[in-house]
Amino acid sequence: MSDDHNTPRATGRIRSDIAHNARVWNYWLGGKDNYLVDRAVGDQVTGMYPSIGEVARADRAFLGRAVRHLTGDLGVRQFLDIGTGLPTVDNTHEVAQRIAPESRIVYVDNDPIVLAHARALLTGSAEGATEYIDADAHDPAGILAAVEPTLSLRRPVAVMMLGILNFILDTDDARSIVRKLLAAVPSGSYLVLTHPTLELGGDGNAEAMRFWNENATPPITARSRADIESFVAGMELLEPGIVSCARWRPDHSRDGGVAEVAQFGLVARKP
Repeated sequence: MSDDHNTPRATGRIRSDIAHNARVWNYWLGGKDNYLVDRAVGDQVTGMYPSIGEVARADRAFLGRAVRHLTGDLGVRQFLDIGTGLPTVDNTHEVAQRIAPESRIVYVDNDPIVLAHARALLTGSAEGATEYIDADAHDPAGILAAVEPTLSLRRPVAVMMLGILNFILDTDDARSIVRKLLAAVPSGSYLVLTHPTLELGGDGNAEAMRFWNENATPPITARSRADIESFVAGMELLEPGIVSCARWRPDHSRDGGVAEVAQFGLVARKP
């Protein structure tokens, strides 16, 4: 990645006067890449919905388990991670390349603060490849046009969409984005997805989302199991199917308890 990824093109777009998801999420995960406004909104949401920190940690742990399974057990060597978020411990490339150093990863995000930190995402193995694309999830065609030559769309790809479709407010649009991405990858590719829901409990979740949409950006929506099922229609769900992401193949030695969180998680294979 060239030096211009850390120039004012990125930093000039960063707003410190309104909370932003990537930075608030970073705060909930214990990170330092956030502003006072992010911490204030994060604390307010936590007051309304005390388990939000558990959701953030469960989502991150799910990423690790899913990538380890795909890389170590299923032989996947290519990952397209859309909605990267700020770098933290055990990013997708670190998990995959720890198992298979030749793994190739493309990260996609359009958050300027993520762009400013993108160099941290590019410290991958010499045998593999790690790249970052400044692009919007609303533009799957643009994403697909930019992934090559880092990824080959003629070989299986794991498309990672963790906590990103909830920012696509129209369900038909979200479904269309998923279908366009999966149509471009071959049989044997995978979709890895997490998404907030109101169906798995969590008193205050709906109220917290309303507060978020009034005080932070981008706006968010929850979805039902039926909505999530529509995203993977025609695909083969890996066991245990669509469950709370904390309960998707939990690793008790790494993750401790498996308390349910209000966030669906799944891995599905394109036949």
